[in-house]
Amino acid sequence: MLDLDTLLGALALMLVFEGLLPFLSPGAWRSVFERATKLSDGQIRFIGLSSMVIGVLLLAAWR
Repeated sequence: MLDLDTLLGALALMLVFEGLLPFLSPGAWRSVFERATKLSDGQIRFIGLSSMVIGVLLLAAWR
């Protein structure tokens, strides 16, 4: 079962990964963000769904 320490560790690691691109290359991050604002709702939902499915599969493989 997932305990609180594991969940907090996963959230902390996610924040580290989320911060890498803006820290290392703010110009590239800004460009990606500008392009993302031009996507349709359906495209954004598909990206979100794909991320969640990949994450669940990685967790299942890891466990």
